[in-house]
Amino acid sequence: MLPSMQSIRGQISKQIVMVLLKEFSRSGELQGFSVRLWDGTLIQPDGKSDFTLVIRKPDALRSLLETPNELTLGEAFIRSDLDVEGDFDAALAFAEQLIARGSDSSHKIAHHLLADVLPPASEKPRTRDPQDDQALHSRESDRAAIARHYDVSNEFYQLWLDRNMMYSCAYFESPDESLDIAQTRKLDYICRKLRIRPGDKLLDIGCGWGGLIMHAASQYGAYACGITLSARQAELASERIASAGLSDRCAVRLCDYRDAEGEEEYDKISSIGMVEHVGESMLGTYFRQAWRLLRPGGVFLNSGIAASATYSRKGPSFMDTYVFPDGELVPLNRMLRESEECGFEIQDVESLREHYALTLDRWVRGLELNAAEAKNTTDEITYRIWKLYMIASARAFRSGRINIYHTLLQKPDRSKQEAPLTRQDWYAPELQPKAPRAA
Repeated sequence: MLPSMQSIRGQISKQIVMVLLKEFSRSGELQGFSVRLWDGTLIQPDGKSDFTLVIRKPDALRSLLETPNELTLGEAFIRSDLDVEGDFDAALAFAEQLIARGSDSSHKIAHHLLADVLPPASEKPRTRDPQDDQALHSRESDRAAIARHYDVSNEFYQLWLDRNMMYSCAYFESPDESLDIAQTRKLDYICRKLRIRPGDKLLDIGCGWGGLIMHAASQYGAYACGITLSARQAELASERIASAGLSDRCAVRLCDYRDAEGEEEYDKISSIGMVEHVGESMLGTYFRQAWRLLRPGGVFLNSGIAASATYSRKGPSFMDTYVFPDGELVPLNRMLRESEECGFEIQDVESLREHYALTLDRWVRGLELNAAEAKNTTDEITYRIWKLYMIASARAFRSGRINIYHTLLQKPDRSKQEAPLTRQDWYAPELQPKAPRAA
């Protein structure tokens, strides 16, 4: 009895996988991973296996060989065509090698073999509508982009964030510290950097679920206002403020940063993890608006992720397509230049790169521990998107491809000295005056 075409395709696909694995092993580029194929066949190295790459269907090989890039590999993972068991970071290293070697001769040969034995891929990548680029970073497009990421589900985020629901970099004293402690320390650190005093008026641009403004009001005596474009964030933040009895000191408004009102109204401004959504072309507008809202002598803490000036991604971006639509990471020097051109004086710049990698590790751990509930709250695709993006982001921070910076900016008031000569009060909490709100 002659073998079926499906059987022939499967056998040839196996041979292609085995040849490529041997090539990687012989070149010494990567060691120690196994492959399990769609029919249960397990291909193992001679030594230790750090992870198993699960290929669930023959045509998933196209993602690995035809056009290996961040987007095609990511899409194969979120569709469950490809999966990883074991060390996910090691699997990402393998993916980076595939992308780097995507145009070499061995991949071309494998691609031609696949073209003969496999049908064309049935699913196409999700792509941006060309019309979207015409209105990039308009108020409407920014609102839609924020809603797509942050309005997924408050319940989904609550499963793996800390008790303050801070969706930004924590501040650790040790790698073993809990996320709750590290995030509370981050809130204190921000308030100390801003040198918030009782009665100060604070604006938090991109306030999330209100964690920072609640902390500044309850622990430092500030009158704090937060703005966000996420309707679900604003709704939950307002509920949390009311439950904490802080409604006379805190408020959250659904508002675009460009529409915030209050000429020289605020003593302090914070923006934690918001600048990534602004877009390079709008940085000048962003910093001018903060300048307009801040009183002379006031300070603005801008915390955001920056791309390395020396790194260039190859191929289309999974993050842009599935995670942060319209998000842009620009080098730090570009942000600093824009802030200075608006009149700000740069007082301090601090990298917290290692802290963000640890934060992402905690988020992934929490997401995986609550996997079943996360999938029920959203769906399997959303769960896999968030898992992949957070593990990949942690790797990008550790490699230095991206970084996170606290940039402290001041609107100068030359008539008086606003800031102490040292940073001692940043690092010694007992020197920072606090005014807990009376019950």
